Amino acid sequence: MMNLLRRVLLALSALVLASGAALAQTKVTIAVGGAGCLCYLPTMLAQQLGEYKKNGLDVELINFKGGSQALTAVLGGSADVVSGYFDHCVNLAAKNQPLEAFVVYDRFPGLALVVAPKQTAITSIKDLAGKKVGVSAPGSSTDFFLKYLLSKNGVDPNGVAVIGIGLEATAVAAMEQGTVDAAVMLDPAITLLQGKNKDLKILSDTRTQKDTIDVFGGEYPGGALYSRSDWITRHEKETQALTNAIVATLKWLASHSPEEVMAKMPDDVVGADKALYLAALKNTMPMYSTTGRMDPKGAEAVLAVFSQSVPEIAKAHIDLSKTYTNRFVDQANSKTGMLNR
Repeated sequence: MMNLLRRVLLALSALVLASGAALAQTKVTIAVGGAGCLCYLPTMLAQQLGEYKKNGLDVELINFKGGSQALTAVLGGSADVVSGYFDHCVNLAAKNQPLEAFVVYDRFPGLALVVAPKQTAITSIKDLAGKKVGVSAPGSSTDFFLKYLLSKNGVDPNGVAVIGIGLEATAVAAMEQGTVDAAVMLDPAITLLQGKNKDLKILSDTRTQKDTIDVFGGEYPGGALYSRSDWITRHEKETQALTNAIVATLKWLASHSPEEVMAKMPDDVVGADKALYLAALKNTMPMYSTTGRMDPKGAEAVLAVFSQSVPEIAKAHIDLSKTYTNRFVDQANSKTGMLNR
């Protein structure tokens, strides 16, 4: 009888320990380059849907003014992963700082070069010479986009004053107050500004596939989760779990309406004007990937664009295969049966 009781107690103890292990969550910190920007919505939505926890992760999302600041946090070791634009992986590869994107959630960048409402003299990109132009933060993808457009249109990037204005309410305020003459913006800020200024002038837009191809000559990947290559090597389990969470979120996004998506987002992200947020979300929905895979041609387009505007990158002979991987996404998709897109 005592032996039976002992066996039962041991079995119960093992069950308790196993349950505790199952409930244990691995802590991962993600630096986001502007949490209110719809370009990063999949990262935020995964938290709201509980996808990180489902995959055994306790994820802390830290919001930064722009992608360059989020990147600095990861390079400095105060965050594990960046939710930001893939182009940083290409840019840093030229400086021998290996970064690797492991799940891509934006098929296009969603960036637009917008003229400030009070500025009537600017009708083309060439008119930006000598002007003040806002970006989320110097060194961010918005800054790269601006420099590419200026160079493409024969304007010396050094002849334009670049000012960091963030991506959300601060960007809208800077444009309305005339702090800058133009700015590179993303939704929902673009749609919010358009809602107040019906004749808003947009000089370049990459919010749709057609617009992106017109600007870059092909599809150009935007937001992704990426980290230092050595972190990924040492944390393959966590990397796979993050990828699983984002892929599941992309699948959820593809099967729900903008109204249903908005209902999942925190009130402080949606803001007071829900109608304008919903309009911006409807504009943005086609931008999201349904698989999370990197299109190799898209990565090549990023390198080609940077090579045109950044001489150091053109000379660096970058091995693109080291700036991204699809193996975690393919593993995640093999479980969900998602089709490529």
